[in-house]
Amino acid sequence: MTGEDLPAGLHVVGTPLGNLGDLSPRAAATLRGADVVACEDTRRTGVLMRHAGAETRLLSLHAHNEAERVERVLSLLAAGARVALVSDAGMPAVSDPGARLVDAVHAAGLPVHLVPGPSAVTTALAATGAPADRFAFAGFLPRRDAERAALLDGLDPLGLTIVAFESPHRLPAALAWLAGRDPGRRTGVCREMTKRFEEVAVATAADLAEHFAGDVRGEATLVLWPATPVPGGGEAALAATLEVLLAAGLSPARAADAAAALGAGSRNAAYRAALTLASRRAT
Repeated sequence: MTGEDLPAGLHVVGTPLGNLGDLSPRAAATLRGADVVACEDTRRTGVLMRHAGAETRLLSLHAHNEAERVERVLSLLAAGARVALVSDAGMPAVSDPGARLVDAVHAAGLPVHLVPGPSAVTTALAATGAPADRFAFAGFLPRRDAERAALLDGLDPLGLTIVAFESPHRLPAALAWLAGRDPGRRTGVCREMTKRFEEVAVATAADLAEHFAGDVRGEATLVLWPATPVPGGGEAALAATLEVLLAAGLSPARAADAAAALGAGSRNAAYRAALTLASRRAT
């Protein structure tokens, strides 16, 4: 494909997760034929451009300047330019900058073309063997325990596999938290995918928390198998269990521990429910 063959509009281009050999011929031709390549990090994309044999002008477009760059890109597109959009790795706009720009281009009635490529989400699902007929992508896991609990409390009842990103310095703490919530849950960690030190580990949350307890390098993708449903469970069953435990004189914290051990619900959900029930009993 030459520059003359590339149609005007925004070209959303998937790029390798790490191994430059995964850049498709069509993606490379798009980078060579575009008038401008909008990218997260011009240094990282510069390496990709050299690999593709492209000398196209780069325009930075990242989380901190996407809003102001939208108008500039729209003006280029309105003038008939061919703009390629890439992220540092994978598909743009998937937990990466680009969604605001793509939405604005559609709203302006300008053409959007897709050059599909690698995705860390689907690659991790395939690498771990987790059920993938239905899954939820949660982006980066929240930093706080309470926010993580709220996320999983909302998703787990749906019976879906959950895929999430995590940074290397937060991965040990996230796995330790997951092990505390559900130590036997089947979990996968995909680290440095397609790179030299690629690692795909599948085990229980407790085992992975031990395995990744030290320093971790490289971005990681977490895959959580669907949570095991509690027979006869649900909020009503959890509340009934806690009522008995609180009536027996246990504190909310100890009642939550006991309810979780009995399989009535997660410890975090049980503790929140126990606090609510205890306050009602006190009034």
